[in-house]
Amino acid sequence: MNLAAAWSRIAAVMVKEFIQMRRDRLTFAMIIGVPIIQLVLFGYAINTTPKLLPTAAIVADHGPAGRAIIAALQLSSYFEIEPGTPTEADAREMLQRGDASFVVTVPTDFERKLMRGERPQILIEADATDPAASSGGVGALSLIVQSALAEVATGPLAKLAVAPSPVDVVIHNLYNPEAITAYNIVPGLLGTILTMTTILMTALAITREVERGTMENLMAMPARPLEVMIGKIVPYIGFGFAQVAVILVCAKLLFQVPMDGPMSALLSVTLLFVAANVTLGYTFSTLARTQMQAMQMTFFFFLPSILLSGFMFPFRGMPGWAQVIGEIIPLTHFLRAVRAVMLKGSGFAEIAPHAWPIALFWLAVGSVALVRYRRTLD
Repeated sequence: MNLAAAWSRIAAVMVKEFIQMRRDRLTFAMIIGVPIIQLVLFGYAINTTPKLLPTAAIVADHGPAGRAIIAALQLSSYFEIEPGTPTEADAREMLQRGDASFVVTVPTDFERKLMRGERPQILIEADATDPAASSGGVGALSLIVQSALAEVATGPLAKLAVAPSPVDVVIHNLYNPEAITAYNIVPGLLGTILTMTTILMTALAITREVERGTMENLMAMPARPLEVMIGKIVPYIGFGFAQVAVILVCAKLLFQVPMDGPMSALLSVTLLFVAANVTLGYTFSTLARTQMQAMQMTFFFFLPSILLSGFMFPFRGMPGWAQVIGEIIPLTHFLRAVRAVMLKGSGFAEIAPHAWPIALFWLAVGSVALVRYRRTLD
């Protein structure tokens, strides 16, 4: 065997492979882009201890001690007190919608009870649908309150500086009081599984036609681009709902995840979400030349989706630029809607602010797909 000739043939194959990789721009982008995306997202955007969480303060007693506690919460890195003093109903609604992560209530006669040594209560209500997001602030509450009282422990309030704490900090973890991780993860898996499978399966639709040589038959049909798109994506919407049924049954039987809201609201927002995903997959199929390229595009979209949507890491822990990107991703809004329905008992009115961004995304990618659809082979 001539080793020199063998190495020459191997080198020729290697050169040919490098040339082919250079011509395949999408593969080259994957080689360079994926490590950069992961480094940037994990290095800058991911934060497991979110700070400055929106907090509604119901202050019924504006004495020095109550003001000091609210000021200490504001100065801490965990809470951001929303302006104004909402009513109890307004604060509950903010917590229900997800506009506030905490509600702090300073009750009436708080100052008088302090002076009498009656150990008044301060109520902290936390949105525990995502235990990881609220755990840091909850853990720091007692120390923050104690430090605030130490600042005003002068004159007639000097006795506040002695132990034990003169204030009873009562914490209510709402919607997931036992901080069960499955209650947060399983509804999130509904969105991530649908994102991965429906986009991927639909992305292969047109590229499979091209690779199998049946694209000519499809284009010869007297069907308009919109009709072709609808005919392609509707079966995959049904495929997505079959997955939804399996996931919901497993969530109830295996993990006992509650379903406090109406099923009609959950299925409606799920239909919108699945339609947006399959339309995006169809758009990818009009851009890709091969099934491999379609799979690569799907992976490019799926990676930021699971990292920036709030599924794996708290959304409010990310920097502003990452939250802007996350707000564009439909999975972000679907996770908020499905957790609100299943854990908070929200209905159509409460999830509407999360539904319209998904609908807007659907219209945008659908328009791109119609423009990109090729009526002729070129």
